[in-house]
Amino acid sequence: MNKHDGHLAEFLQARRSQLRPEDVGLRTYGERRRVPGLRREELAMLAGISAPYYTRLEQGQSRNASREVLDAVASALRLDDSERAHLHTLAGARRHGGPGTRSRTERITPATRALLAAVGGTPALVVGRRSDVLAWNRPGHGLFAGHLDPVGPDDPRRRPNMARLVFLDAHTRDLYADWPAKARAVVGNLRLMAGRHPDDPLLAALIGELTVHSREFATMWADHRVLACDVADYEMRHPLVGTLTVTQQTLQSPQGDGPSLVVATADQDSPAAAALALLAHATAPREEVRPHHGAETRTV
Repeated sequence: MNKHDGHLAEFLQARRSQLRPEDVGLRTYGERRRVPGLRREELAMLAGISAPYYTRLEQGQSRNASREVLDAVASALRLDDSERAHLHTLAGARRHGGPGTRSRTERITPATRALLAAVGGTPALVVGRRSDVLAWNRPGHGLFAGHLDPVGPDDPRRRPNMARLVFLDAHTRDLYADWPAKARAVVGNLRLMAGRHPDDPLLAALIGELTVHSREFATMWADHRVLACDVADYEMRHPLVGTLTVTQQTLQSPQGDGPSLVVATADQDSPAAAALALLAHATAPREEVRPHHGAETRTV
């Protein structure tokens, strides 16, 4: 079994183990079950395919599963839209060998940098597929990582990484009132990226690092949950402007590849909006005080 087969097999096995017979309307008549979740033959029955065929699919021995078969398996596993797309991505990577090694340094385009500047009063940052911060504006730095060097994203060797911050940085952990929800979103997004870029060594290294240094990450990663982080509300406990609830929106390219723009907004005229306005004022550049033209310097 090659690497791509393994990713698909692990996903199918994990999601099958998380479904109980009663979740899908199967009666067990009280018998003892040796494995958690559904048996392979039970899932095959729900998907309308033969048990031997599903077994080969889960073991990486069937390389030509049709879209219809994958959709049937996704329905049997009760996958949502993001998880269904992830299943198709994993199967496609297995058939076609993935998109190739993707270890190059990520950069943002002048157009993206201009967009970041255009929303200068709103907290925003640009995040790469490995969750590296490629750029941020002043309010974005102040809201998400004011304790870090503001010019850190400019140096690829020093760029902050949002996944590392969420799991390994005490300041960021304290920033989120519901830290587990934020952590699950980070893990779910990394799962999506790992499915799309199975041959990215830097992404694999990041996942390995987090697995070793965070037991919570390792536990969440083993669940094989995927989550498209498009829009989510978070209560944040900010050391400068206090507690506020913001909506974090992730804007991606139509291809779903490349850097994403993450912005934080609040309901108009809400306390959170006032807090964000205060943050924008506090992080605005200070004008240098210069003497008026023609002013004389006097000594007393």
